[in-house]
Parts: sequence; C-alpha cells; structure tokens
Amino acid sequence: MSVSHTLLALLEPGPRHGYDLKRAYDEQFGQDRPLAYGQVYSTLSRLLRNGMVEVAGVESGDGPERKRYTITDSGVTDVETWLGTPESPEPYLQNTLYTKVVLALLSGRSANAVLDAQRSEHLKVMRELTKRKINGDLADQLICDHALFHLEADLRWLELTAARLDELAKVVR
Repeated sequence: MSVSHTLLALLEPGPRHGYDLKRAYDEQFGQDRPLAYGQVYSTLSRLLRNGMVEVAGVESGDGPERKRYTITDSGVTDVETWLGTPESPEPYLQNTLYTKVVLALLSGRSANAVLDAQRSEHLKVMRELTKRKINGDLADQLICDHALFHLEADLRWLELTAARLDELAKVVR
C-alpha cells in the first residue's frame, strides 16, 4: 500500500496534524500493521518537499510545535491519478513454495511432506481469518475475504501439485 497516497487522501477532507493522520490511518488500515509515527512524519516531510502538502498552521503547546498539514492542488491531482490507476495483478510465477517442492524432489526428500506442512499452515491461518471475519466489522470482513480467497487459490495449487508430483519428479530429475 502506498502510505504517501493514503496520507494525502486522508488530508483531502481538511487539514490535520501528523498524530491525527496516524490515528485515521490505523483505524482504517492499520489493524495488522499500525503506522509508526516516524513513518508518518518522514512521509509528510517528503510530501511537503515535493509540493503535495503544505503547512496550514503551527500550534505551540507544552511539547513540540504541532504542524497542521493540508493537501495542495498537486496532491489532489496525484491522489486522483493514483486512485484511477489499476493495481498490477501479482502473478506468483516464481515462488518459494514451488522451489521447495522441486528441491525436495531433487534431494530425494518428501515433496509430499513439504506440501502437507504448507497445507496445514494455510488451514491454520484460514481458521484464524475466519474467526476474525466472524467477529469483525465490515472492513475486517472484506480484508479477511480477500486474504481467504488468496489462500483458497493456494490450497487448490497445493492439491494440484500433489496430484502431479510423480510427473514433476520425472521432469526435474
């Protein structure tokens, strides 16, 4: 995910402090990976340098000065372009699991054991995601569905590969 574009888009409704941006980001997108304060401020600094945001005001208090940031017209254009650009589908043409299966076959180890261990791990994560989905709000449900669909595709690949192991062994040896 593009943190800079996300912060820009969170600034569109109006000026915010870095703390407010972090909180909004974490509420919407950071359930599994909250944004670090350092990343918020380094991203804001870069956006400021690139003319995507500007300082809308500075407030003094007991601690350090608090800057309020606002998005510029260039920032709005950048967000519009980013939102309108489709994400590139990520085909997994060379993945670690396939490599492990081939290496197990080449070394005389059990490729079935590799596939079984992976299947078990996938099912464990799927159970956790299903529990999270059942107890979650709509955002959590959608995020979990996305992950579950990917894991289901992986499981189909595991089953297909297990069914073709003898054939694969002949090809790689």
